[in-house]
Amino acid sequence: MPYTKSPRPYKHEYQMQLKRGEIPAKLERQRARRALDKKGVDRTGKDVSHNVALAKGGSNADGYRLESPAKNRSRNGHKKKKPA
Repeated sequence: MPYTKSPRPYKHEYQMQLKRGEIPAKLERQRARRALDKKGVDRTGKDVSHNVALAKGGSNADGYRLESPAKNRSRNGHKKKKPA
């Protein structure tokens, strides 16, 4: 919801991000993107997808790959089921 009658509480928003643990995950994503850029990989129109989702305790050490945004975001943190 936009702040129309009062100034935006940036300090409070930042404190809430720290409580939720968003900042370390954000930095992991940033490191992965920069590593791909350093290798010279063209990532236009792609997402960096982690093998183990950062929200589920993963890190860059677990591995990451380039994926289309639709495929990366539609998975929603679920693993592929193996056929029976």
